[in-house]
Amino acid sequence: MPERFRLEVVYFMTPTDRPNAPSLAAQEYWIEPANVAQWLDDGVFSVVSPLDAESVAEIELTDDQERWLEWMKRHSIDRVRIDRS
Repeated sequence: MPERFRLEVVYFMTPTDRPNAPSLAAQEYWIEPANVAQWLDDGVFSVVSPLDAESVAEIELTDDQERWLEWMKRHSIDRVRIDRS
């Protein structure tokens, strides 16, 4: 993945306060499989403005993001860890 992925992974993480959310280690992100399937079907993901919770933008998946999501779905992966060292 490109270096910018370290910043973009947060767009795809599922909040840990959701039912059935797993316990996560530091720098680990849970991505709910149902969301992965929906993003791939739609070709977009939504981002909520940190300044206005009612402002939501739909952003088209990049080729890299789409390949990564397809890889996650194909291998039944639902969490990733980003090593920032």
